[in-house]
Amino acid sequence: MRILILGGGGFLGQKLARQLILHQTILVRGQESKITAIQLLDQFWPESKVENLILEYTQGNITDQNIMRAALASAPDVIFHLAAIVSGEAEKNFDLGMQVNLHANLSLLDMIRSFGHKPVVVFASTCAAFGGDTSRVIDDYTAPIPQSSYGSQKVMTEVLINDYSRKGFLHGRVLRLPTIVVRPGKANAATSSFVSSIIREPLQGLRANCPVNEDVFVWILSPRAVIHNFIHAAGLTEEQIGQQRIINLPGNTIQIKAMVQAMDELSGTSTSDLIDWLPDPFIQSIVLTWPPFFKTTWADQLGFIKDESVHAIIKGFIEDELKGILPG
Repeated sequence: MRILILGGGGFLGQKLARQLILHQTILVRGQESKITAIQLLDQFWPESKVENLILEYTQGNITDQNIMRAALASAPDVIFHLAAIVSGEAEKNFDLGMQVNLHANLSLLDMIRSFGHKPVVVFASTCAAFGGDTSRVIDDYTAPIPQSSYGSQKVMTEVLINDYSRKGFLHGRVLRLPTIVVRPGKANAATSSFVSSIIREPLQGLRANCPVNEDVFVWILSPRAVIHNFIHAAGLTEEQIGQQRIINLPGNTIQIKAMVQAMDELSGTSTSDLIDWLPDPFIQSIVLTWPPFFKTTWADQLGFIKDESVHAIIKGFIEDELKGILPG
């Protein structure tokens, strides 16, 4: 069983590779198989990247058709597509967002079709597919109305994956992700980046800024849970998925103030004193259009998971990224 991870240098790509190595086998469309090779493709790698004999690192951009053609020529059985220009950058640089988040994906799908290998494709989409009235509850039949270029580009790719699956060119599973918290490392250009930074930085004795009001609700999921869900998606059979290949993942709806309160309770100190509350109109113009209330009946039936609580999410970050050690 050969696996290709696009965006393999990102923190989720690295965590996914690590988990696959740990498992050694993977369930794909209901059949368990031994993992023989994992190719990770990205432009950049972390300083301490995952190392293993079955890992193959390819440096490149998904917009480079020669690199992508070579990656697909190896006939991957499963493609985890995590590569994207993140929300804030896609909004500021429309051309770049379109190039990476739409045109490169269209090219990728056409290449998959031309090779004829029919891989399972697990595509990381986003809850930014929705927008408008943020008080409504999003269910499995709510029409996507994205209010950002990033969300729009993701939705267009969703529709393409669904149609290429319908035609039998590949076996698509589109996962609309909640905001992933807590992301390790440094803040990036994603407009949701602050949701992690207001936990990550204070827990390391550093200041962070929250650009939205503390009463704002967010829809979140931990790295642990999303990695589980990526792998779980690959194992689903066509009979289980049917025609409903676009899945809103489960998550937790939580107010910002409840998140920082949970952080204080776990740290045993007023860690949240390190948070500044300076509004950012650009971030608000995007984040405040994302609905935080979801009813994920279909994902629940398919066996996807969410975290027990926000305390469990923060505790997981402390254990996985800080080795259980807090400043002071």
